[in-house]
Amino acid sequence: MAIHYMTKVGYNKLLDEVNYLESEKRPAISRQIAEARDKGDLSENAEYDAAKEMQGIVEAKIAQLKQLISSARFIDESQITTDSVQILNKVTIRNTKNNQKMTYTLVSESEANLKESKIAVNTPIGKGLLGKKVGDIAEIKVPNGTMTFEIIDIAL
Repeated sequence: MAIHYMTKVGYNKLLDEVNYLESEKRPAISRQIAEARDKGDLSENAEYDAAKEMQGIVEAKIAQLKQLISSARFIDESQITTDSVQILNKVTIRNTKNNQKMTYTLVSESEANLKESKIAVNTPIGKGLLGKKVGDIAEIKVPNGTMTFEIIDIAL
C-alpha cells in the first residue's frame, strides 16, 4: 500500500468529501433508483440505468477516497524550512525565457489544485524545484522540451 503524505487540512477535505458522498449523494441516488424501479420494466428504463451507473461511480469514488485516507501520513509542518525548496513551501520562480514570475505551493498529489497555485511535488516542475535554493537555476524536462526557472523566493 502506497503512503500518501498530506497536511491536516487536506486530510480533513477528504473526510468532508467522503461524508458528503455517503450522507447526501448516496441516499439521493438510492431514491432515484427506487423511483425508476417504480416506473416498471427495468430492461428498457433509461432512468434506472443512469441511476445505477451513477451509483457505481459514487461507490468507486468513496472507495478511492477511503483508500487514500487509510494510507495518509501527516506532514509535520513545524519541520518545514525555507533553506531549500521542499513540500509545503511557497516558491516564486521566474521563467528565464520570458521573465514571467509565478508562485506555487508544493503539496502532495492529493492536495494539488492549479487554480489555487498548488502543484504536486511529483510533477515534473515539482520534482525539478525540490532541493533548490534561492538563486539556483532549475532546468526541468517537460513533455514538450525543457523549461528553465530561476528560484526567486522560498516562503512558508
